Amino acid sequence: MNAIIIDDERLARNELKRLLENFPHIQVIGEAANTDEAGALIEELHPDVVFLDIQMPGKTGFEWLEEWDGYLPEVIFTTAFDEYALKAFEVNALDYVLKPIELSRLSESIQKLEKQLANKTKSHPEQVSISPQHYLSAQDQIFVKDGEKCWFVRLDKVRLCESMGNYVRLFFDDQKPLVLKSLNALEDRLDPKVFFRANRKHIINLNFIEKIEPWFSGGLQVTLQGKGEKIEISRRQSIRFKELLSL
Repeated sequence: MNAIIIDDERLARNELKRLLENFPHIQVIGEAANTDEAGALIEELHPDVVFLDIQMPGKTGFEWLEEWDGYLPEVIFTTAFDEYALKAFEVNALDYVLKPIELSRLSESIQKLEKQLANKTKSHPEQVSISPQHYLSAQDQIFVKDGEKCWFVRLDKVRLCESMGNYVRLFFDDQKPLVLKSLNALEDRLDPKVFFRANRKHIINLNFIEKIEPWFSGGLQVTLQGKGEKIEISRRQSIRFKELLSL
């Protein structure tokens, strides 16, 4: 498993690297002293896990995570402050480890990480080597169950997918059921020619776009047919969006 450490304190990074030497199956492949450096590093190296400090110059770990819309590995927060624990799990972090980090506590986090990655591989083996034949096409039908209600719906009717923590809300017709799946896992199964990752929280069906408007900071806002949902496309994704739909 490949790891990146994001912490503004060099001594803290060195100490964590030293502790991780006790786990030979984990390799630290990069370090960043702030969140500005972190984004480019994650996009380039695609690690399995990021050890992320919270209090750093510039953006905090939380602020960066809430704004980040690129590839997102598992996140283990490392911090000297215990008051952020609840918020860490609200943003779907894998774990929250207090400094100074003890080897026994780090070992618990690594076990969680191993279990999480093993479950992903078991549930979605196509993620190991994704290829076009693994995509669900817009004509494929999917079975959806939310509580006592069930649907058998064609994917081309799904206009929007919205992340709700460990769940995704699917929008089709007048229905909005929740499914137990992460947005990242769902994105890996959907045909990118039809379904586009607009930001950290939303995937949109391109065939449902009714209107496109310029938005703040170089982004775009699209209005969807049906219920008229307005979804922001982040500045980073706007570049991809324009490339995808241009001649």
